[in-house]
Amino acid sequence: MASITIRDVTKSYARSQVVHGVDLDIASGDFVVILGPSGCGKSTLLRMIAGLEEISGGTIAIDGTVVNRLEPRERGCAMVFQNYALYPHMSVAQNIGYSLKVAGVPAAERTLRIQAVARILELEPMLDRKPAALSGGQRQRVAMGRAMIREPKVFLFDEPLSNLDAKLRVQMRSEIRKLHRRLNATSVFVTHDQVEAMTLADRLVVMNGGRVEQVGTPGEIYKRPASRFVATFVGAPAMNILEGVVELDGLSLLGGSRRLTIPRVGLPVGAKVAMGIRPEAVRLVAPGSQGVLNATVDLVEELGAGRVIYVDLDGAAFSVVTSETVHPAPGETVGLKISPEDMHFFSSETGARLDVFKASVPVPAH
Repeated sequence: MASITIRDVTKSYARSQVVHGVDLDIASGDFVVILGPSGCGKSTLLRMIAGLEEISGGTIAIDGTVVNRLEPRERGCAMVFQNYALYPHMSVAQNIGYSLKVAGVPAAERTLRIQAVARILELEPMLDRKPAALSGGQRQRVAMGRAMIREPKVFLFDEPLSNLDAKLRVQMRSEIRKLHRRLNATSVFVTHDQVEAMTLADRLVVMNGGRVEQVGTPGEIYKRPASRFVATFVGAPAMNILEGVVELDGLSLLGGSRRLTIPRVGLPVGAKVAMGIRPEAVRLVAPGSQGVLNATVDLVEELGAGRVIYVDLDGAAFSVVTSETVHPAPGETVGLKISPEDMHFFSSETGARLDVFKASVPVPAH
């Protein structure tokens, strides 16, 4: 196990800066997932930890040793890639043990270590097969075995499940998490898939535009997103956002002819803000009741155990996740009940979270 300390790390290609002053502490034994959209710099950051990309500025330390100028093989990291990167002409056993062969480890010791790794990953029946005879999930386990056999301080995973089908991804997520617990290793996993991120991570790092937006447990980030970007990126369907402006009687969320007024604290009149509501926090009720916003159903998606209901709220798109036995039809009017404790507020200018509201019962104005 090893800790990783990242301080003010930047990365530029020619005149284009893709990573901007990242600071991050990864404790020994943690499973940290770096989550973000394509192009946000997450894979570049991972490759800088591994030594596969040169650092333009700042420092990266592994177990207290600055590794900026160390070769990849000197850093004690092993990387698992999206494309498996297996040698097609070699057997599973040869692929797993190749790094030991290059390092000059005697054949007898190599065999013992290959068998030990294969036993952990349930690859023993496949040791004589070539990669072409394996499924995608089996190939990824071989790639993991090749990393494991080096007994690294740090495991680095660069979107390793992206090429697998949905069922295999679920299975491999479980296997990677169990493997992490068994090896008690330090792991850094990069993905753009929020389900992967939420289910795997001890701590989650959300990146956007080459910067870290928020670091925390999956629960913390889901319940208290630090920015509008995090709020809408983490969670499926995405958090609903309603734009608003502060008025004398509170915060008015404007949507055509309707507005939702909430008592305010500490914001100037005229300030533009956004209110966020998770789709699963909205209750469907009879339209026209007090404290209820009326909306028109656009689309209903069945999920088996529940459904996602997409509605039009006076021109604003809004979604509701429910497991209740209600089946509204497109074109039907429904009521949306929102509890104040489920509301999130963000600056319309900066996107930063605003914690200046003392929630009370919302009252729709006429």
